[in-house]
Amino acid sequence: MRLQHGRDNTSSDELAKFSKWILQVGDGKISEPNDGLVDIEIPKELLISNFEDPIRAIVDYTYPNLLEKFQDVTFLQGKAILASTIEVVDRINNYILDLIPGEEKEYLSFDSIDRTDTTYNESYEVLTPEFLSKLRTSGIPNHKIKLKVGTPIMLMRNLDQVDGLCNGTRLIVTRLANHVIEAKIMSGKNIGNIFYIPRMSMSPCDSPWPFKLIRRQFPIIVSYAMTINKSQGQSLDSVGLYLPTPVFSHGQLYVAISRVKSKSGLKILIHDKDNSPCSTTTNVVYKEVFEALG
Repeated sequence: MRLQHGRDNTSSDELAKFSKWILQVGDGKISEPNDGLVDIEIPKELLISNFEDPIRAIVDYTYPNLLEKFQDVTFLQGKAILASTIEVVDRINNYILDLIPGEEKEYLSFDSIDRTDTTYNESYEVLTPEFLSKLRTSGIPNHKIKLKVGTPIMLMRNLDQVDGLCNGTRLIVTRLANHVIEAKIMSGKNIGNIFYIPRMSMSPCDSPWPFKLIRRQFPIIVSYAMTINKSQGQSLDSVGLYLPTPVFSHGQLYVAISRVKSKSGLKILIHDKDNSPCSTTTNVVYKEVFEALG
C-alpha cells in the first residue's frame, strides 16, 4: 500500500506504524495464533465512539458540511463510506439522499428470467415480477434506484473504455430524464466530461438463484456509500468504515482500510446490536490462500 506523505501532518514514524498495521491486518498477523478468523482491537484514534445515531455519525465524519457542498465535485470525489453488505450501503445512501435538497427521481427496473439459459425450467414462470423485483445480489443494480441532481454514482459495467466509462468509474449526476441519465466524470484523465447513461439488460456473473435473472436498469449504484468489495481499485482521501456487523470474507477488512491515502483520512465506526460502540471487529484472513500462491 502506498501512503501519500504530503497529504498528512503525521510524523514519518507514525505513518510507518500505520502502514505496518495495515499490512499485518492483510496478512492476518494480529492476535496470533489464529485460525484465520479472529477479533482484533482497532487503534483508539481511528474509532468513532461518541454517537447516538451511528449512520448520522459516519455520514457527518465522512461528509462534513454536506448540505453546503453536496454538488461540489472536489468535495465528493475523494470520499466514501464503506460497509460489508448491500443492505447497510442502501440504508446509508437513502439516508443521505433524504438529507440533500432537490427533487428525487425514482427509476424502476424491468425484470425477467432468461428463457435461453440452460437452467431454464417452465416452473419458473410462476415467479411474479414482484418477486423478481425484490431480488438483490452483487453485480447488478437494485430494482429501485433513487437519484437527485448532485448524487455521486458509480458505473457497474464498461460502457466506453476509450472515454473512461469503465466499471468502477465515479460520476456526479447533472440531469435526470425518463430514459437517460446525464452525468459528469468525477476523477481521472476524463474528469469533467459529460456523458449520457442508458438503461441496459444485465445478469449477475454467478447467479445465486437456480435461474438466470435479466434486469433492465441503469448500470449504476449510488456511491455516497459502497460495499467494501465494490471499493477495490479506488484511492480515497477520506474513508468512513461502518461495521454494524463484522466483515465475513477473506481480506475484506484489509481492502477497506487500504483504500485511504493517509491515516488522518480513516475513521471506523463499530457497534453491537444495541448501537453501543465497540473497539474490536473480526478479521478474516485464510493463510492457506497465501500458501497456495507461494
